[in-house]
Amino acid sequence: MKTVGHDSLKTGRTLTVDGKAYHYFSIPEAAKTIGDVSRLPVSLKVLLENILRFEDGRSYNVDDAKAIAGWLPKGSSTKEVPFKPSRILMQDFTGVPAVVDLAAMRDGIVKLKGDPQKVNPLVPVNLVIDHSVMVDVYGSQDALQKNITLEFERNGERYAFLRWGQEAFENFSVVPPDTGICHQVNLEYIAQVAWTANVGGKDYVYPDSLYGTDSHTTMINGLGVLGWGVGGIEAEAAMLGQPIAMLIPDVIGFKLTGKLPEGATATDLVLTVTQMLRKKGVVGKFVEFFGPALDHLPVADRATIANMAPEYGATCGFFPVDALTLDFLRETGRDEHRIKLTEEYLRAQEMFRTAETPEPVFTDVLELDLSTVVPSISGPKRPQDRVVLTEAKTAFEKELTSSLGVPANDANKRVPVAGTNYEIGQGDIVIAAITSCTNTSNPAVLIAAGLVARKARALGLKPKPWVKTSLAPGSQVVTDYLDRSKLSEDLDALGFNTVGYGCTTCIGNSGPLPPHIVDAIENNNLVAVSVLSGNRNFEGRISPNVRANYLASPPLVVAYSILGTMRKDITTEPLGTSKDGKPVYLKDVWPSNKEIADLIGSSINREEFIKRYKHVSKGTKEWQDLKVATGSETYAWDAKSTYVQDPPYFKDITPEPKPRGGIENARILALLGDNITTDHISPAGAIKKDSPAGRYLIEHGVEPRDFNSYGSRRGNDRVMVRGTFANIRIKNEMLPGTEGGLSKHYPDGKEGFIYDVAMEYKKEGVPLVVFGGKEYGMGSSRDWAAKGTLLLGIKAVIAESFERIHRSNLVGMGVLPLLFKEGTTRKTLDLKGDETITITGLEKITPRMDVTMTITRADGSKQDVPLLCRVDTLDEVEYYRHGGILQYVLRGMTKAA
Repeated sequence: MKTVGHDSLKTGRTLTVDGKAYHYFSIPEAAKTIGDVSRLPVSLKVLLENILRFEDGRSYNVDDAKAIAGWLPKGSSTKEVPFKPSRILMQDFTGVPAVVDLAAMRDGIVKLKGDPQKVNPLVPVNLVIDHSVMVDVYGSQDALQKNITLEFERNGERYAFLRWGQEAFENFSVVPPDTGICHQVNLEYIAQVAWTANVGGKDYVYPDSLYGTDSHTTMINGLGVLGWGVGGIEAEAAMLGQPIAMLIPDVIGFKLTGKLPEGATATDLVLTVTQMLRKKGVVGKFVEFFGPALDHLPVADRATIANMAPEYGATCGFFPVDALTLDFLRETGRDEHRIKLTEEYLRAQEMFRTAETPEPVFTDVLELDLSTVVPSISGPKRPQDRVVLTEAKTAFEKELTSSLGVPANDANKRVPVAGTNYEIGQGDIVIAAITSCTNTSNPAVLIAAGLVARKARALGLKPKPWVKTSLAPGSQVVTDYLDRSKLSEDLDALGFNTVGYGCTTCIGNSGPLPPHIVDAIENNNLVAVSVLSGNRNFEGRISPNVRANYLASPPLVVAYSILGTMRKDITTEPLGTSKDGKPVYLKDVWPSNKEIADLIGSSINREEFIKRYKHVSKGTKEWQDLKVATGSETYAWDAKSTYVQDPPYFKDITPEPKPRGGIENARILALLGDNITTDHISPAGAIKKDSPAGRYLIEHGVEPRDFNSYGSRRGNDRVMVRGTFANIRIKNEMLPGTEGGLSKHYPDGKEGFIYDVAMEYKKEGVPLVVFGGKEYGMGSSRDWAAKGTLLLGIKAVIAESFERIHRSNLVGMGVLPLLFKEGTTRKTLDLKGDETITITGLEKITPRMDVTMTITRADGSKQDVPLLCRVDTLDEVEYYRHGGILQYVLRGMTKAA
């Protein structure tokens, strides 16, 4: 926080804690002028405080505060308010391109005769490297070290670039690889709940809040810290001091009552919540949890629920701060003075929850009695598709011959696996992974997994030989408590050795399956299955060889690895046979709640957190040994690099933006269906050698074995534009019956990769558009899904609905998101892909205006179609006018200089 406003509402107050004075802006004092806010949702009070703190009569004004105070929970607000988060959180997949953009902005400001030192984060930025480690080696004691070695061999160039960024930019810190997952490190260490800063010689206290360049930034809402995922583009603008305007959101209240029953886990709870909220429809809304269950619901369980806000579609899932929050801060080694300050500050702001706190007023309310939660999994393609565990076998059988496309006569196919003494068949589980921030932050489910392993081991059970098993703890503290409870020995014995401290399987870094397993799957068109304790199970994400993916709690992951298939009922059929020849059932290995609680109490302590995070920036020997170029204001780009390249966004930048007109005679690059994810648009996983990106790498001397992943190469626009729309499961309706990133060039009808077709159109000077269905851009907050769209030459995306982050990212890159009016779709328009598209009314864009699309068909006939322009705010109008948010910020910084 570099500045504070002039406080025309006179809300400035002082709070003294342990003899130290802190200045703050009082919500109760503001209420005397702007109206009663006592029953305002706490999440909206965070937005209100932000306005009070920055109120300056220009960007932030009293009317903004009054708009929030007068928020009506009926109908969606059309009022936009500005918001500046306290800090920014990044992971390396999205962080590398953000640092690339900052480095490029320094080059750009030099071209505009400005000072490169002006390009620095103005708020704290923490980048946690957690997305690059892959499960190459597993099931062995040396798996962790071997995977770390491979990680640095692949990513040393990227990591050295990030080390340069840490040296070159102020207010920018890096947590080295193999420390933990960014959201768990945030939860256990970075977050403070009450943030402080010294401005003009005064200490200020205010709510901790953040933007993150990862969808699951929302996990921190479980700690009472308001934050959500944004595109890297939006995050860069925020770190450079730009307030991001947002419509005052609807806030859906979610009342929790009762207690989880014996045998149900936090994972089962979050899958239930996800299904309920997806059904309700909460895209673009805040969800705030309340109710008597919060009196005993631990922060770990709250974080599990908050983590999956992107899966239930909400901007965030917020839990107010209460006594259990303070207990968690104490347990994880936070400073006692900060804990005391947090409580006193939030009580002063009437933002601290107690059992007596009146229920806030919400837009709408859902309710769940936790005692009704039952063991569940979700899949095979979407996290909201919950399946009650007792029905999992039956549900999979239906999916196998419907959505998974297996002919009925092949449904029971089993084949021998070359070089082994076993067979695999349809529905067999080939990956069982305890992975991802959602669950590895939660001691209860990880201890439960260890206890299942202990009981199974004692009975002589092991995973089936065709199952690839792995454990990727969310932080090193997890290893400490698993070691102390001796559960590590049991997990190791079942092949769940620690393979890395990162996202691994959940982000698509599951690593290769054994060749003989791959051959059996591919040669016989088998539907192989993964079971993972993650949050994402979209098509093509987990492994290119796995078509069905199920989310499950960590103990169920262990149990399913032993069962080895989805074709058996895990609740009634034996997992296997014990060493004395008796059948062993799930109930025989499932731990009681008391067993779990006892081990948590004896194996987790505050000192371990303090010790692990004391030297968090030190990193491994591999990190310390990196050779880093320092001492330069601008980055010395290496033309030979295949990981980091200077992007083209500022190459032709001018002091003033050029006028933007309509889109004339554009060609259609893709006709896409519902639920197109950012994984489909910008995959993070494996690069195929015969793809445009694979060809590029081979041409630049990279062997296929060294391709790494799309996610790891996000710092190179040449790779990423070639990977846009390159997911192996994407279906372009212009080419019925095909999968993969293919398109047709018109008027000749020639087929080819989307990248190749787009480049042909670019040579011809032909603009492009893409059509989509419902929830276009759902999933991870990948800025490259928007950047690649722009660099392919796509001027507009026309869809039935957009996921929040991707829509924002498209605008941030200067690409128009356009919405069909109710009742109109690509299907009702009978689009084939050979039409040309003209869009008029763009010369003077205003927020959410109507525009006209003219379709010219191959026979020359024309049809006018009204569309809604989803440039939602006045700030977004400026971003579009400037060709993107970064260009807008850079021009502003140059003028300010």
